This record gives sequence, C-alpha cells and structure tokens, in this order.
Amino acid sequence: MTMKPLSATTDLALLLKRYFCDYLLNQRRVSQHTIKAYRDTFKLLLPFVATQANKDLPVLSIVDISANVVLAFLQHLEDQRNNKVQTRNARLSAIRAFLKYAATQAPEILADIQPVLAIPEKRADRFLFEYLEKAEMDALLKVQDLTTWFGRRDHALLLTLYNTGARVSEIIRIQVMDVDLQRQHAIHLHGKGRKERIVPLWPQTVAELGQWLNDLKSATGSPLFPNRYGDPLTRFGVTQRLDHAVKNASRVCLSLKGRKISPHSIRHTTAMHLLQSGVDLTVIALWLGHEKIETTHQYMAADLEMKRKALAMLPPIDGGQSSTSLKKPSPDILAFLESL
Repeated sequence: MTMKPLSATTDLALLLKRYFCDYLLNQRRVSQHTIKAYRDTFKLLLPFVATQANKDLPVLSIVDISANVVLAFLQHLEDQRNNKVQTRNARLSAIRAFLKYAATQAPEILADIQPVLAIPEKRADRFLFEYLEKAEMDALLKVQDLTTWFGRRDHALLLTLYNTGARVSEIIRIQVMDVDLQRQHAIHLHGKGRKERIVPLWPQTVAELGQWLNDLKSATGSPLFPNRYGDPLTRFGVTQRLDHAVKNASRVCLSLKGRKISPHSIRHTTAMHLLQSGVDLTVIALWLGHEKIETTHQYMAADLEMKRKALAMLPPIDGGQSSTSLKKPSPDILAFLESL
C-alpha cells in the first residue's frame, strides 16, 4: 500500500492516525492501557492547541505544537485540571513520544519540534507509600473464615498477593494453568505492556494454593480467583475483599484501625519485607517486575529512613569528648551555607 506523502503544515491528523494505528498497534504492539493513556493526552492537547492557535482542529499543523503551547498546556493541567506532577510528566512523555515518531516521518520538522523535546520533566515530591508490618500482614491472613468457599478464596488471594507482590491487574488475570505447584513451585504473571514474569512461591503458598485448586476443580483456562459466577474478580472485587479483611483484622490488630490499605499497599509490603529479610535490590526488582532499579530503590530509601528515626530515639553516646572542644565552623562558611 502506498502511503500518502506528508505535508508538515497540514497533515497532523494523518500523522496521528499513522502513529496510533500503524506504529503503536502494529509495530510496537503496546497495551490497550498505553493506547488509552496516549489517546487521552491528545484529546486534551489538540483542543487546547486549536484555541491557542485560533484555528479549527482539522487544519492544525505539527508546528502548532510549539514549546510555548506545550508549556502552557502543562501548566493548564496543573492549574485548571488539578493534575499531579506525575500526571503532568506522563502527558509530556506522550507528546514527546509522538513528536519523535513524527520526526522520523517528516525530518524537515525536527528543528521545529526540538524545543518541545527539550522540555524537562518536573521533579515530583517522593511519595510516602503505605505498607504493613509483619504482624499486621499476619493479622490480615488470619481473619478469613476457612469453613466457607469465599473465605478460602480470599485467604488464597491475599496470600498470593503478598507472596508475589503482584499488581491487582496481574492478580485478576491469573488462570489455573499459570500455577505450577509440581515442578517450579512458581506462578506465571502477565504484567504491564505484555511483560511476563515467573515468581517463586513460598512453601506455605504452595500448600494453600494446592488446597484451593482442589477446592476449585476448574479447567486450566479458568480464573484462579473467580467471583460467585465463575468470572475473574475485578479490581473493585479485590479491593472490596481486602477492605473486608482489614475491617475484621483491625479488631485484633489495632494499628490497622482506620487505615486505607489498597492492593498496591500489599505490593509495597512484599518489597519491604523482602528487603528487610536481606534480599538484594536487583532480585526484588525482578520479583516485582520493575524495569528500572531506581523504582525499587525507593524501598531502600524508606528502610534507611526508618533506621534513622530509630537511631534518633536512642540516647546520645558519650564519646569522652566535651562539646566545648569541638571546633565551630567559621562564620563565612555558615554564611555560604545560608546563601544556598
């Protein structure tokens, strides 16, 4: 099929169609989640650009997406739509990804889009993630009524979440055939962007899942954690069952009372407990399916912060040297530090 030649001044619409239909879907084969995220970015961006350029949408050109317009759009997201910095940066990444593709199709626009590609991401404050102490996690796993089908399912579900550190999107996609209790003692997870990984199972998890599979008696293509109708649990379903467990566990573990624990909190809990058990960061990154070790490093930073707070609570150590013998920094150095 012969492609229509591009005109950098009029064919923004054609470029976008090629980007989404040919490049992202056929060549990159990105997930539907990524497609929707990029789509939503341009659904917001294009009307904004049209307003800024005082043009109708069909006649927008690629050069209308200038650095000044993009910066104004990003500010609009934060000020008018109350988007967080992480969302602002995600929108910017989607815009830059499209423009890089556009430059491969129409190299003559490279000089025009280069200032947009140079827009930096905004630094975001490090978030404080929620995770559970070992006693709190144990309490969550002890409140299910194992005499009922739903109680046994919920217990197996929470234990598997804790063992694997799976995202909720991964846990609801697990099928019976993804569980290997005979040879590898592992579970096959289908993650973001069609990424897959195999996570080892603890002996307790192997035993519990073995009992659950005997209870389930389903075909290999059936969901491992079904609802009452045999369909996979939804995100809402998993959250609802976790909320129910937290409510019951808070009666015996008071530190859980009033806390909002999400399925992702269990993922953070897995990472922290692995780290505190001496597991290397690179292994934890593989366990959780992180692409970048920097993502996993947040748990190391959180663990160090906890240790610092513990040390701060200890009484000072008498080193045999009076405080008066310590040299004071010169006023010039203090003035320099104050000016930073």
